[in-house]
Amino acid sequence: MSTPTARSRAPIGPADQLAEHLAAVEGLYALLPALRAVGDRLIDVYRRHGRLYTFGNGGSAADAQHLAGELIGRYLRERRPLPAVSLVTDPTVVSCIGNDFSFDEVFARQIQALATPGDMVIAFTTSGRSRNVVRGLQEARDRGAVTVLFAGGTADGTADGMPAGEHADFALVAPATTTARIQETHLTLLHLLSEHVDAWAAGAGRRGDDTATAAHDDRQETAV
Repeated sequence: MSTPTARSRAPIGPADQLAEHLAAVEGLYALLPALRAVGDRLIDVYRRHGRLYTFGNGGSAADAQHLAGELIGRYLRERRPLPAVSLVTDPTVVSCIGNDFSFDEVFARQIQALATPGDMVIAFTTSGRSRNVVRGLQEARDRGAVTVLFAGGTADGTADGMPAGEHADFALVAPATTTARIQETHLTLLHLLSEHVDAWAAGAGRRGDDTATAAHDDRQETAV
């Protein structure tokens, strides 16, 4: 019997989808130490006046924009804006690189132009195999930036065998095997990361001391 294609699959009931979602979110507990490590490293990047660059394709591009927006704007607290650049939002640059070079290079060439040692680059890809994402991470590592991969598609939550994982200093791999569930967990993870950095930035901004930590932040959250 042949494997059903994406177009011929039977509908998945809402209850089954919710069960998949809950199982995927439950699996995120195992990623919390890695998530905290990424958050602490991003805080260190900001302490050293570095920048964050994000990218991805499709829904992952939306996640890349979302994270940059949370950091430049705010997550829950009034605090200074944090430098974050999404490399998916300029259609002139993306189409220029895609047309003159290759779509595989749309992120790598921007990273080559912008990233410096001490910056951080976060890439979103549900499969861990998107060629332009792999190239972007590869270029970022070559430039001396800290590289982070948000991926999925493996039940054990590891990046083993993923081309993008070969160029990632940190990997947050959602323990889910369907694109929708992976994207839902990526949204949760980027919100958790935003909270970690947001709390630090609010505490640091209150004291005028960039060494303040999230643990010392006693400000009330503002309405959003």
